[in-house]
Amino acid sequence: MGALVGRQGEVVVLARAVEGLGAGRGGVLEVVGDPGIGKTGLLNVLARVAGERGAVVLRARADAEGGKPYQVFRDAWEATGPAGPGGPVWDAGSERELARSLRTWWAGAVVVLDDFHHCDPASARLAERLIGEPGPRPYLLVLAHRPRQTPPALLAALDDARQAGTLVSVEPGPLDAAAVAAVIADAGGPSDGSTEAEALRAAARGNPRILRILLAAGPRNATADAAVGPLLRAAAPLLAELDALPEDARDVIAAAAVLREPFRLGDLAQVTGHTVDRTAVALAELARVDLVRPGGPAGELVFRHPVLGRLVHHRTGPGRRLEAHRRALALLEARGAGAAARARHAEHTLLAGEDPSAAVAVLIEGAAEAFAERPATAARWLRVALESAPGDGPGTESRIALALDRCRALTAAGRLGQARALGHEVLRTPGGLPERLRVAALAVCAGVERLLGRYEEAEAMARTVVDRLPRPLPSPLPAETAELVFEYGLLHAVRGTAAEVRGLVHEASAGTEGHADGRTALRVLAAFCDSYVGDFAQAGPEVVRCGELVDARPDTVAGRAPDVLALLGCAELYLERFADARRHLRRGLSAGSGGAHKHLAVNQLLGLSQLDQWAGRLDLAQRHARRAEGLAGELGAPDAVGLAMAMRASAMLWALPRRRTPEALSLAEAGLRHTVPGTGWWAGAALGLLAVARLVGGDPADCLRTLLEGGGEDLERLQPPSRPSLFALMTTAATLCGDLGLARRSALAADAAAAGLGRPAFQQAHADRAGAALAFAEGNQVRSTELALGAAETFRSLRMPVPYAWTVLAAAPSLALVHGPAAALGTLDRALAQAQACGALRLCEDGARVRAALAAGAPGAPAAAGPFDALSGREREVAELAAAGLASRRIAERLVLSPRTVEAHLGSVYRKLGVSSRLALSRLVRHSANLDDPA
Repeated sequence: MGALVGRQGEVVVLARAVEGLGAGRGGVLEVVGDPGIGKTGLLNVLARVAGERGAVVLRARADAEGGKPYQVFRDAWEATGPAGPGGPVWDAGSERELARSLRTWWAGAVVVLDDFHHCDPASARLAERLIGEPGPRPYLLVLAHRPRQTPPALLAALDDARQAGTLVSVEPGPLDAAAVAAVIADAGGPSDGSTEAEALRAAARGNPRILRILLAAGPRNATADAAVGPLLRAAAPLLAELDALPEDARDVIAAAAVLREPFRLGDLAQVTGHTVDRTAVALAELARVDLVRPGGPAGELVFRHPVLGRLVHHRTGPGRRLEAHRRALALLEARGAGAAARARHAEHTLLAGEDPSAAVAVLIEGAAEAFAERPATAARWLRVALESAPGDGPGTESRIALALDRCRALTAAGRLGQARALGHEVLRTPGGLPERLRVAALAVCAGVERLLGRYEEAEAMARTVVDRLPRPLPSPLPAETAELVFEYGLLHAVRGTAAEVRGLVHEASAGTEGHADGRTALRVLAAFCDSYVGDFAQAGPEVVRCGELVDARPDTVAGRAPDVLALLGCAELYLERFADARRHLRRGLSAGSGGAHKHLAVNQLLGLSQLDQWAGRLDLAQRHARRAEGLAGELGAPDAVGLAMAMRASAMLWALPRRRTPEALSLAEAGLRHTVPGTGWWAGAALGLLAVARLVGGDPADCLRTLLEGGGEDLERLQPPSRPSLFALMTTAATLCGDLGLARRSALAADAAAAGLGRPAFQQAHADRAGAALAFAEGNQVRSTELALGAAETFRSLRMPVPYAWTVLAAAPSLALVHGPAAALGTLDRALAQAQACGALRLCEDGARVRAALAAGAPGAPAAAGPFDALSGREREVAELAAAGLASRRIAERLVLSPRTVEAHLGSVYRKLGVSSRLALSRLVRHSANLDDPA
C-alpha cells in the first residue's frame, strides 16, 4: 500500500482488511481520531489499493448541512454512476429491507464513508443495522468518524461489534518525533534539532494538519504572536468550522481566545458581557462540535488544539478583540492576578492607543515575571512599554534601565544581533550615561560580545571598568559592578584563563549587595574557576554549598541568575560529582523553556553529551551534541559549534563500526577548525576530543602531534582537570610511536596531575591506564596487568562502560600472558557485555576478534612458534610499521601501496594475531621482541 509518514502500522491493518475481502471475508472497519489526525489520508490509500485489486469502491462524505434521509448512503451509491431502476428504495419500505438490499448490492465492494459523525439520523440508524447484522455475501464497510461528535447509539453499535470481533478499529494517534521530522523535511522546513523545528513539533502536538498549517505559516509563527496571514490562509478547513458557528458561540470562542486556555464559564460570561445561562448554551454548542473540551478538575475548558485559539484571536475583529481584552484585564485586576497574566491584555490596550500610565507599569512588572521562562515575551512587552511610556525622553534613566532590561531579555531569547544593536545604542546615548548605568550597559554588552565569540571586544569593554576598580573592592559592591565582574569572570572562564580572575571573583562574591541570587551567581562562578584550574580542595566544599543554595530555589528564581545552573553542572562534572552534574544540567535545560536562553542551553547540552558518552548513552550523547550544534549555529557562536561537532564525533566513533572511522574523524577535525585558535576552553576541549579520535582511529602519530602542537609537552595550554586523561593519551600514543622517553615523561606527568587534583577516581584511572601502557612497552607484564585491571575496575564502578571495555580490550594480550587465556576470556566477556548493551559497535567488533584469538589459545599453552609466523611477508612489514606508530598513509608511501591496501593488510593482521588496535599490536610486537632477545 502507499506509504503515509508515520502511519505504517495503520496501513498494514487496512491492507489486511482489503486482502480479507479478496479471500471472501467482509466486515466493518472504523478509522477513528481527532480532526486533522490523518483519517482521510488513510481512506485515500485504502480506496486506491482496493481499486487496484479490482474491488468496486463506493465513496462519500457526510455533510453536517443535512439533506435527505440516508444522504451519505445515497451519495455513495450515486457516485458509481447515474441512478436507475433496480437500485435501493430510499423513500419507501422498511429500513430492514433497505439494509438487506444494500448488503446484496454491495457484495464484493468496499464502501468508504468519511466524516460519518456528520451523518443524518436516518443514516446513523441504517449504519447501526448494517454493523449489527452481517450480510450473506462479503463486503467491506469503512466508517471514518470523530468519536466526540458521533451519535451515542452508533458508538454503542460500533463498540458491540468490536467486542464481538466483527469490527476492526484503526485509531491513528499523534505523529512521533521521527514522523514529525520527516513531514518538516518534506515541506522544506527547518532542519531537525533546530529551535524552529522543536517549536513546530511542540506547537503541532503530533497533529499532521496542524503541523502543515504551521509550516505554511512559517516557523516563527509556531510560537510568536506575529503576522499570521499565511497561517489563516492555510487553515481554511479549521476556519470553515468556525464560520459555521451561531453568533453567540462565536462571541464565546472569541472570549476564550482572549482569555487563553484554560478558561471557565464565569470568566467567559464576564468577557462577552452575556449572562451565564446564555454563555452556557453557547459553550454547549462549542462542545458539541468539539471545538472546546473539558480541561481540568474545576470545570476549566480548553480548545481542541491550542492553534484554534490563536486562529480565533487573530481573526476576531479589532473592536471586539480590544473590548474583550479590556474586560479580561479588569477581571484579572479584580482577582489580584499576577502581572504576567495581566500584561498581555495591557499590551493590547496600549497597541490600541489607550492611556498608557497604568498599562506600562503592568508590562514592566510582567516582563520581570516572564523573563526566566519566556524571555522573548518579556522583550516584546518591554519594547511596547518603551514605545508607550509617557513623558520620559530617550535619555532618561528610567528609559535606559528599561532598554537594558530588554537587551538582557533579547540575549536570553537568543536574539544576539538585536541585543547587540540595542546595547550599543544605549552606550551612544547623547550626553553620556550616569556611571551606574554605564557600568550596567558595559556588562550587558560584554556578555553579548562573549556569546558571539568576540572575546577581544568583550575584554576591552569590561576592562574599562575592571581596571579602575579599587582593591580591595568596596563593600557592599554595587549590583551593576557585580554584574560586570561576573561577565568578566565568565569571559575568562571560557577563554581558558580563569586563573587570572579567581581572586577578583572570590572578592566580589563576598561583598555583593542586594538579593541572594546575584551573590549565589558569583559564588558559583568562583567555585567553577577553582575547579577549572584544578584546585579541587577549595572547589569541592564550595560547590557542595552552592548546590544546596541553588537546590533551595525554584526554577523561576534560579533561572534569573545567568549561567548559574550551567556553571554549577560543569564544576560538578570536573569534580566527578556526576549525578549532581547531570541533575543540575538537566534542570537548567528544562528551566530554559524549550529554546529560550539558547546560550545557556548550549553549555548544558554539551555537558550532558559528555556525561551521556561516559555513561554509554551514545545515541543520547549524539542527540544532545547535535542539538547544541544547531543552537550554537543559530546564535552565531563558532566556538560552541566546533566543540559540539567534536563531541558528536567522539560519540560516533564508539557507536559506528570501524569501517566508518573516517566519517567520525572528519567531523572531529572540522569541529576543531570551527573553534577560535588559542587557549580557550572550547578549543582545548575540542582538541582533546580530536586527539582521542585519532588514537582510537588508528593514528597514534597524529594523536601525538595534535597534543604536542595544541597543548605542548606539559599540556600547559589545556585545562588542568583534563590533564591526567590527556597525559595518559600521550603516553599510549608515544609507546605506539616508539618514543619511550616521551612515554615515561607523560606517564609520570599523568600521575602527578592526578595527584595534584587529589586523585579523583576517573582521572586517576586514566593515569593508571598510562602506567599500564608504559609497563607493557617496558616488558613488565605483571605491573601492566595490575594497573590495567585497576583502571578497568574504576571505570566499571563509575558505570562508564566505554572506557571500561576499551581498557580491558587494550589489556587483553597482557592479561592472557599473565593470568592465562581462560581468565582473560572471562574478563573480556564481562567488558564486551557492557559494550554491547550500550551500542558501542566498534568495541564489539574489536572484542570479537580478540575473543576469537583468546578462545583459540585457551585449551593449551602457546605454540613454540612466534605469533608472527602466520603472517605473510607483506603483512609482517605492515604490522611492524604500524606498531612503530606510522599512520596508514605513511605506511602506504613507504611500501608503495594504496592506503586501502594497507588497511586491508592491517585487518588481516588483526584477525590472525587476535588484536583489535594498533596499541595492542604494538604491545604484541614489543613482547615478541623481548622474548626473542631477553637481554
